[in-house]
Amino acid sequence: MSLLQVRNLQVAFDGQRVVDDVSFSIAPGEKFALVGESGSGKTVSALSILRLNQDAAYGGSILFDGEDLLQRSEAAMRAVRGKDVAMIFQEPMTALNPLFTIGNQIAEVLMLHEGLSSKAAALRAVELLDKTGIPEPQRRALSYPHQLSGGQRQRAMIAMALACKPRLLIADEPTTALDVTIQVQIVELLNQLQREENMAVLMITHDLNLVRHFADRVGVMEKGRLIEAAPTAELFAAPREAYTRKLLASQPHQLVNTVDAAAAPLMHAENVRCIFDIKQGWFKSRPFVAVDDVSVSIGRGETLGIVGESGSGKSTLGLALLRLSAARVDGRIAFDGSDIAAMSSSALRPLRARMQVVFQDPFASLSPRRTVEQIVGEGLALHQPQLTAAGIRQAVADGLQEVGLSSELMSRYPHEFSGGQRQRIAIARALVLKPDLILLDEPTSSLDVSVQQQVLRLLADLQARYGIAYVFISHDLAVIKAMAHRVMVMKDGKVVEQGVTSEVLAQPKQAYTQRLLQASTYASMDMGRAGEAGPV
Repeated sequence: MSLLQVRNLQVAFDGQRVVDDVSFSIAPGEKFALVGESGSGKTVSALSILRLNQDAAYGGSILFDGEDLLQRSEAAMRAVRGKDVAMIFQEPMTALNPLFTIGNQIAEVLMLHEGLSSKAAALRAVELLDKTGIPEPQRRALSYPHQLSGGQRQRAMIAMALACKPRLLIADEPTTALDVTIQVQIVELLNQLQREENMAVLMITHDLNLVRHFADRVGVMEKGRLIEAAPTAELFAAPREAYTRKLLASQPHQLVNTVDAAAAPLMHAENVRCIFDIKQGWFKSRPFVAVDDVSVSIGRGETLGIVGESGSGKSTLGLALLRLSAARVDGRIAFDGSDIAAMSSSALRPLRARMQVVFQDPFASLSPRRTVEQIVGEGLALHQPQLTAAGIRQAVADGLQEVGLSSELMSRYPHEFSGGQRQRIAIARALVLKPDLILLDEPTSSLDVSVQQQVLRLLADLQARYGIAYVFISHDLAVIKAMAHRVMVMKDGKVVEQGVTSEVLAQPKQAYTQRLLQASTYASMDMGRAGEAGPV
């Protein structure tokens, strides 16, 4: 008997149908995955189960334990959300309340649904954070969402979703922001809880390796319709639809060209040190060294890949190189021969057009009050004042087309797009100025495999055409192998190994690099045995 039955589901916004006649079922303890490109309707279908699509018109039925959730009152749905059915959202920064600590938000779920006291709930919250792999869980429980890295926020969201041991867990890209070692831990954790509680899982992901080795069955969505569904092994061995075959063929491959190693560096940094002041009480604080004595050199047209686990200092270093870090930064940073570390903000402003950034979380970095045209065109209006309004509009349209978006979308706002589409908007905003250097902080983490390959090819083509240098931060070693000329491996704020990408990834010298590569191989090939592993 099915735990969940979705029958002829239809979802429409303002009369426009985005999910059309979708049907699938999930048995108790079964792991079912929905895959497809961004905008195919995967997340909207999943959100419909908990009736979380704002201003949506529904058709069909969603039976949970035989009862139609589409017919339940809002009060009755609140009792279901978080207890019987829980969800791990794709973007934790928008799902977590910025005004409450992580520990308080997890404890709230436990007090509401389990009836725990505030003290017992706080202790349990720390245990859950520890179980999901967050270091120093006692301290992190007292942190606010903005004080955690992207991967740590995702793990906190996972801890919250698993708090009440739901019967059905909806996981919307649960490993998107996580490095490979934590991906393995999270999958092991999901497998462990799924076995112990006979918990069903609805997985939404663009990671086909995860799907192949985690899911029992797979459904493929395209343009709001479920075009194919089959047991996982059967679908990967003999996909019926051409669209499914295209998804399975979309894997990163070598894209970079050789660069002149003797050319003068575009950016050179020496002995960079980033220090944050961690508050301890009202009047005390202690220094925390996030990046310690790191030196970097990046040539024109070169890609430097930076890898490491969440909290290793990758993003902090990248932001420090562009003078965007909130930390106190020591050391020398030179861009095209100019010492930007000593420059005032006003003196640095003309160089901003030549140094752009694509952030990890597109929803947090895109203004919710501005249209796509205004967002992408803002840099042009500021740095190229000679352009007319028509010229800016045409440049925005061209930029959107380069990242696979139609110019017809320019009047829309960020909340009207899927996570992958928002990331493409963020990439278009950076690329439209044709800068000399772009910091790419997990730029493809929220993209499905086919769009990921499209964006990587685009970045490689633009680099070859314009000589753009990239600082490419990623936890996906396959992407780094495809895109980076050189790679830097970071751990606890220090560089543990660096060199030519092919050499470092083929024959790593340091134990930490070897562990990252082993985890990457495990995540991509052996995740099917994750359920056999012991507790995390």
